[in-house]
Amino acid sequence: MSVRTSIRSMAVHTTALRSATLCATRAYTCTYTRPTVIPPIAHSRLVQVRAKTTSPNGPNKWAKNPVINYDELKPITEQPNDDILLIDVREPDEVALGSIPSAVNLPLSVLKESLSEQYSTGDFQRKFAFPKPAYNQNIIFFCRSGKRSATAAEQAAERGYPNIRNYTGSWLDWQKKEQARDGGDD
Repeated sequence: MSVRTSIRSMAVHTTALRSATLCATRAYTCTYTRPTVIPPIAHSRLVQVRAKTTSPNGPNKWAKNPVINYDELKPITEQPNDDILLIDVREPDEVALGSIPSAVNLPLSVLKESLSEQYSTGDFQRKFAFPKPAYNQNIIFFCRSGKRSATAAEQAAERGYPNIRNYTGSWLDWQKKEQARDGGDD
C-alpha cells in the first residue's frame, strides 16, 4: 500500500466520522447515524475519535461555560422548562432532607450506567420517574458540596452529553443563599 493510498483511506475514515449527524429528535429521544465501519489500515495506529455534536446555530453556550452559580440558577428554578434538566446526584436519603426546586434525582452511584446507550429510555423512565436526557439537552448537575456533581458532569461527558454544567456551590450554597434571602425579607 502506497503512502498516497494510505492518505486517501484516512480521508475516507475522517469523512465518515464527520458525517455522523443527528437524524431525528422527538421529545427526549435522539437517533444518530453511525458511520460505516471501515477496516483499519495496515500498520496504522488505532485512533479513537468521538464525533462531536453541535447545534445548528453553532456551539451551545452551555458547552462553553461548564460552571453555573446561584444567581444564574435561581431564575431557572423559578421558571423551569423542558430545555434544561436540573439533576441532583445525591442519594435518595440525602434528597429527602431537601432539594433545589424543579430538580430530579439521579444518584451518582447509578449515573454512569443509567446514561449509557445500553440503558433503554423505557427502563430509565420506570426507574427514575423522568425521561432519559437527550444527548443535546442542557443539563445542570448538583450534589451537596459540588464534588459528586463534578464527577457526574465528567461521566455524562464521557457518555456523549456535551451540554452540561456543574453547580459547584450545590445544595450547601443553595441553602445558605436561600436562608439569607428569606431572612432579608422579614
